[in-house]
Amino acid sequence: MSNNTYAGIAEEFAKKETAKIVLIPVPYDGTSTWQKGADKGPKAFLNASENMELYDIETGTEVYRQGVYLADAVTENESPEAMVEAVHKATKKYIKRNKFVTIFGGEHSISIGTIRAFNEMYPSLTVLHIDAHADLRKEYDGSTCNHACAVYEASQTTNLIQVGIRSMDVMEKTVMDEEKTYFAHDMAVDDTWMDSAIDQMTDNVFITFDLDAFDPSIMPSTGTPEPGGLLWYETLDFLKQVFKEKNVVGFDIVELCPNKKEKSSDFLAAKLYYKMLSYKFMDESVNDDYDNAYDNTKQKTNASKFSDNDEY
Repeated sequence: MSNNTYAGIAEEFAKKETAKIVLIPVPYDGTSTWQKGADKGPKAFLNASENMELYDIETGTEVYRQGVYLADAVTENESPEAMVEAVHKATKKYIKRNKFVTIFGGEHSISIGTIRAFNEMYPSLTVLHIDAHADLRKEYDGSTCNHACAVYEASQTTNLIQVGIRSMDVMEKTVMDEEKTYFAHDMAVDDTWMDSAIDQMTDNVFITFDLDAFDPSIMPSTGTPEPGGLLWYETLDFLKQVFKEKNVVGFDIVELCPNKKEKSSDFLAAKLYYKMLSYKFMDESVNDDYDNAYDNTKQKTNASKFSDNDEY
């Protein structure tokens, strides 16, 4: 990646030692099965970010002043399994350095590595999966590290909440917990879904956001667009509530498939990322020390299911 800093921010806000936030680009598109180009997503996202106003009107903040370090891109592409392991290693490294770790893909298979890292570092983890597709296949095209398998492991090892789903294979029903799945057609007529989803989350939440969760009318540049998706303000309303009520420990954004003739999707992705950071740090002073609540004396050594004893 040729961008020197995230969003073109001054070097003083982009230093690895002092930045509270780390952004890891993962330009990977090794397993997508329809439109290719998600490997170009991080670059398009970063370019759009440089053309974005950095004052957030809603929160009255300039979150970049908390410090955003643009890490080296994870470029491993020898195999899906090797990529997942490289993402897992990079993510875990920065969690251990007490950073708020964020990842921008790339297609959704990268999330297998990010989720695995966060689940190893935080107890009783909820994975909030916002997506058009269920992504619950155990294996696809000969690999368990396919984009169609993005949250299968999470379904077995974490408290998985799925939001916006409107496309799946019938076999995925055997894995899916329908009590914790919010289908798009139900969400369209039920204004209680946000509170219901949040009520089912544990305290620690990792968000994996596939951009095809949005309706293609506002987010056309993604590899597998599906009609009937989320719109901008309902999505922000939900995310703001999650950040307010839960300890969001990190997030990834995936599946931007840029189109040279359509730049609004790149800008939407850039704004979404910045809004999520703004919600995370809206009540924190720039001078406050950041604590990502990871305790290395209590590091998890197993990928076990969320604790049934947790109150949530």
